[in-house]
Amino acid sequence: MIAVHGARPTRAPTIPRTRAVGLCLAAATATISGVSVFINATAVKHVPDAAVFTTLKNGVALVLLLAVAVAIVGPAEVRAVSARDRARLVIIGTLGGGVAFLLFFSGLAMASAPAAAFIHKTMFLWVALMAGPFLGERLGWAPIAALGLLLFGQVLVLPPLGITWGTGENLIAIATGLWAVEVVLARRVLGRIRSPIVGVARLGVGLIVLVGFLVVTGRIAGIADLDGTAWLWIAITGLFLSGYVGTWLAALRRAPATEVTSILIVGAVITGALTAISRGAAPDPITAGGYVLVAIAVVGLAGLGSRRPTPVVA
Repeated sequence: MIAVHGARPTRAPTIPRTRAVGLCLAAATATISGVSVFINATAVKHVPDAAVFTTLKNGVALVLLLAVAVAIVGPAEVRAVSARDRARLVIIGTLGGGVAFLLFFSGLAMASAPAAAFIHKTMFLWVALMAGPFLGERLGWAPIAALGLLLFGQVLVLPPLGITWGTGENLIAIATGLWAVEVVLARRVLGRIRSPIVGVARLGVGLIVLVGFLVVTGRIAGIADLDGTAWLWIAITGLFLSGYVGTWLAALRRAPATEVTSILIVGAVITGALTAISRGAAPDPITAGGYVLVAIAVVGLAGLGSRRPTPVVA
């Protein structure tokens, strides 16, 4: 190919900004999430301190997303981000990339895994409640029915005795609320800023918060105690996290927040299937029924959403 003197370097082609592409990206995010949760269950056993594990994993993901951003986003595009949007990016990173992670993993140390999973998976409800007034997303009776079916499917997946409620569950609930707020803020910012920039800001600002927490609590020294196996798991989970954040924000830029967060619930079905395979035992009929209802509800929401115009937010 003959270079043209004075021509600008060609950036990587952008993914079409359509609702259909957004839903496909959300499905990819759900797949990554489902596999990632399964892998993280093993990884945390090799890094005793959850805060150290989360900080380093987020650091790996930040480096990978930064490499992608440098490849496809020009410096002029970064400089063009307004002061108001820069402030929003700081809020997104502080809440979603930092504080929410600390609250969630602190709560996870006190709560049961099923309780944590259920509370976190209710995020789609809080996003749906906020999406109307703040994002202009309107839900008719059919989408509302699908959301109800999705919630019922999750209830069926709960252990027979249900969940108890205490300090750990409170922390997880607060973290889930913060992530829901982050979704709304990110959806608005993504109307003007491409997802790689938002992803780097989210993990970058969040990493500052996480490192600050380790320093203040005196846990930063725990990094020196990690062996090669621990670093390998940190690298693997960081790779999955970078894929999750990248595809999730790209999906949120193209499709309504309610639909994107609802599709993410499929990740729980994938995690359940992988767990059942690893144990060599199929889930009980009630749990399996819950997974089926979740799948039906998500497909229904995606189908209903394809018939409505995507709301434009600014």
